[in-house]
Amino acid sequence: MDDSPAPLPGTAFYTVADRRFFPGLVALLNSLRLTGHDEPLIVVDIGLSPEQQDLLANHVTLVEPPSPDMPAVFLAPYGPQQRPADVVVLIDSDIIVTRPLTEITEAARQGHIVAFVDCLPNSARFHPEWETTLGLGPLRRQPYLNAGLVAYPHTLADRLLPPWTQGQRTIGIAHSRYGRATLDDPFYFADQDVLNAVLAARFEPGELVVMSHRLAPHPPFPGLTLTDRQRLTCRYDDGTEPFLLHHVLAKPWLKATRDTVYSTLMTRLLLAPDVALRLDPRTLPLRLREGTAAALDRHRADAVTLVHDHGRRQLGRFGIRTRLARRRSRQAAH
Repeated sequence: MDDSPAPLPGTAFYTVADRRFFPGLVALLNSLRLTGHDEPLIVVDIGLSPEQQDLLANHVTLVEPPSPDMPAVFLAPYGPQQRPADVVVLIDSDIIVTRPLTEITEAARQGHIVAFVDCLPNSARFHPEWETTLGLGPLRRQPYLNAGLVAYPHTLADRLLPPWTQGQRTIGIAHSRYGRATLDDPFYFADQDVLNAVLAARFEPGELVVMSHRLAPHPPFPGLTLTDRQRLTCRYDDGTEPFLLHHVLAKPWLKATRDTVYSTLMTRLLLAPDVALRLDPRTLPLRLREGTAAALDRHRADAVTLVHDHGRRQLGRFGIRTRLARRRSRQAAH
């Protein structure tokens, strides 16, 4: 009898989703398939509805979380711990892939951890408290990376996942953005801060492939033009094409947001006849559907959001928004 372990899948993608993130998850799934990725997509299911689970049944592998009480933001490492692969790609369910990720997966296969620099001003984020709180040892200053997509080989899993998960347990949720923290707190970004601390303490620079933020941009995706809706192709004026679009903060399927290349592609990815999993338009907000009424609703949402964003910028100029956030934090603490 052969007792050797079963071979691992070559590459697998891993994400976390609940019923509120279902449209984003489907857009991610369909974008992977349309860009040529037929590798497994493994989803830590933290509350998908039975109907959503049925729709996903032939397209993804669902994994139950280790505990119903564990914060969703700490669950990214759990999927590959349960269903490992030779190359692991952790990817958020608010991401649309716009071109093949082969360059990333091949870099991981060669023994590297691959991630993208976070947006300004976070790209230089660093806190000495990471070292003392997490007990990781001396930290190296390096670009601050976004946790929305992280690729790594199975050979590095034992060095990456245990200190990452232990660090998350150490800090808890209360001292992050999901609790009462402010941006000045060392663990405001929760799992992402822990990840950056681990990378800065436990890995050499040559083990990391650090990619430019413009290759994985955030809203409002400045300077980016959708050049081929069918193929999902986006391009900057200099011809550079990003690998993906990452819709951090407010999600366009949950809230009226600015009309961007992401929201345009989301409609295509959820409703076009050539996608792997097509949704019923009636389950989506009007602004994400097709037709004249949907276009008018997008224009309305775009105008409202522009006015709202302008107001926030004005508050920020005078420091009012920061003072309000700190006041709310003090009130929550008491």
